[in-house]
Amino acid sequence: MLGVEDPEFQAALTRILKEKRVFVSGSDTDIGKTLVCGILATGWNAHYWKPVQSGTEPATDSETVASWIGAHRIFPERYILGKPLSPNQSAEFDGISMNLRDFQLPPVEGPLIVEGAGGLMVPINDQSMMIDLAAQLQLPIILTVRTGLGTINHTLLSIQVLKQRCLPLAGVIFSGQPHPDNQRDIARFGKVPILGVVPRLEKVEPSCFKELFSQWVQLADGPAE
Repeated sequence: MLGVEDPEFQAALTRILKEKRVFVSGSDTDIGKTLVCGILATGWNAHYWKPVQSGTEPATDSETVASWIGAHRIFPERYILGKPLSPNQSAEFDGISMNLRDFQLPPVEGPLIVEGAGGLMVPINDQSMMIDLAAQLQLPIILTVRTGLGTINHTLLSIQVLKQRCLPLAGVIFSGQPHPDNQRDIARFGKVPILGVVPRLEKVEPSCFKELFSQWVQLADGPAE
């Protein structure tokens, strides 16, 4: 995969490879974050936690990941909100008040995949965004992004806000049909490593997760010397 010799990215990636604990966010919603989490959890034999779930139909993300890796490796959500809206809007609809103080990492020492809700700038409440939760949890970040039209703008803006907040971004994983030109431009203009690609799958089969993970060379084998 494409890589960039940037000490900040390298430090975040090195930490991920050592601890196998990561916050998975995205440049948009419904972008493939949950699938990326399932592949990472399979490759690292990790536990999974979704702090906030907005919308429960047809299934929650935790239920989906549990069907892939087993319910015994799933930590329960801190909040399950009924409507498929931004967390702040869904919480308001349910009459719930959420605060960053409500969120602490699950009590597990080993590998852990934490999945954000929506994108980085999705509100949790009147004061806090999803990026604030990522900052509080103090995990290195992997950004899941689309491959198609519009992804350059969305991805570069997400990278920019992470850099502005000095949060440890290790790299991006693309989701969708291959688009080499977009991947090249995001790597070049964002100066960010491309850690992997999840192709469009006609049917999601957990049996293929290990094979997909093995192709993410920097995550499966470590960065090249």
